[in-house]
Amino acid sequence: MSAGKRESWLRSLDYSVVQQCMHCGLCLPTCPTYDATKVERHSPRGRIALMRAIADDRLEPTRVFAEEMYFCLGCLACMTACPAGVDYAELFEAARAEVEERRLLGGPARRLVRALTIGWLFMAPGRLQWVARLLRLYQSTGLQAWVRESGLLRLLPARLRELEAMTPRVSPAFSDELIPPVLPARGARRYRVALLTGCAQDVIFSEVNRDTAEVLAWNGCEVHTPPHQHCCGSLHAHNGEPALAAELARRNLDQIPPERYDAIISNAGGCGSHLKHYGRLLAGDRRYAERARLWDRKVKDVHEWLVAIGWRRPRSHGQPALVVTYHESCHLSHGQKVVEAPRAILRGIPGVTLVELPEASWCCGSAGIYNLIQPEMADRLLERKMAHIRSTGATVVANANPGCLLQLQNGVRRGGLSLRVVHPMTLLAEAYRRAGVCEEAGVSGGVGMAGA
Repeated sequence: MSAGKRESWLRSLDYSVVQQCMHCGLCLPTCPTYDATKVERHSPRGRIALMRAIADDRLEPTRVFAEEMYFCLGCLACMTACPAGVDYAELFEAARAEVEERRLLGGPARRLVRALTIGWLFMAPGRLQWVARLLRLYQSTGLQAWVRESGLLRLLPARLRELEAMTPRVSPAFSDELIPPVLPARGARRYRVALLTGCAQDVIFSEVNRDTAEVLAWNGCEVHTPPHQHCCGSLHAHNGEPALAAELARRNLDQIPPERYDAIISNAGGCGSHLKHYGRLLAGDRRYAERARLWDRKVKDVHEWLVAIGWRRPRSHGQPALVVTYHESCHLSHGQKVVEAPRAILRGIPGVTLVELPEASWCCGSAGIYNLIQPEMADRLLERKMAHIRSTGATVVANANPGCLLQLQNGVRRGGLSLRVVHPMTLLAEAYRRAGVCEEAGVSGGVGMAGA
């Protein structure tokens, strides 16, 4: 289904997508909101029944329907469990588009916030970096610390105090300040790849992008990282703005032509899941549809790409012993079906002992902006996740999605835990730097950008 304004998103869906659910209930035990409430409408089966009733013209969308669609995490665990192969992701996005098209939620204040964030801030990389620079200044000058210590925040409503406490730390430099536009391969070039730096990842976890670029270079990839990249559009698609998501897809296709690269690399689970579906998003666009399908074939999660090309293990010399557990990004495991590759890489890092996390693929409550709009359920899921992490005895928890990383960092801070939260690519890059050489390749020299 391509983007564009229509009378009803659900009624215009291919009906085979709507009616595919067999109502077997195998999805119920995998759904965090159903598990917490045991209410049928809070399950994938219940939500699909509501969507189908609207598609069949037996039910008009109401505010209750809208609230239910935004109570859903969109974690896609139901898709992994479903024996019928129901495409819940497409149904979920269509349902939220229906909600926004009909303005079923909120009033002027909500529309203003959405216009300023989804419609303005995340539509141009320069705007996001400008706001991030202001926040960086606020943090680096000590003003944020002073405000927090002064007691001024007590004057704010409780929910605003909670949001302020969740404010992420802006990186000292953005991705295009850390990574050259073209980073040569270390040793013989085997592949030419494009690296996607994202939007939130660029301003909060730019060092993860740098680490990813270095890892790719160590593994024979010439890494092209165009500066000032656009948002992938997942935020927009998952929040009922498919037309904006389609516009961002076109901008990415123009900036990073897929025909020029062996692969287009994503290191963010949520972004990667959306990026692999540009073909569906632009199916009705005669100019972009074919290139979008090629794009879908070229987009690879960095873990699956490294395993596919045969990644080089760092030498074991000088590597510290680390006990690591791995929390799966929902959209990496359930959306992209990349499950074993991150574990294989973590196990292959010398000194790392990987301890399996109970309920590793159970949502942590981040789910895009879910922890902002559904804080009570998000906190319940975070507490459950942190209890499992503590049970492993790990000192490091690895995860491959910026939203999850922030959520886990909040959990660590609230619990006063001595626990490092880190992307697998950072652990691998650090191992390369410490060793200076690769086990299989025997290539000497540092991995720092100065020698690139």
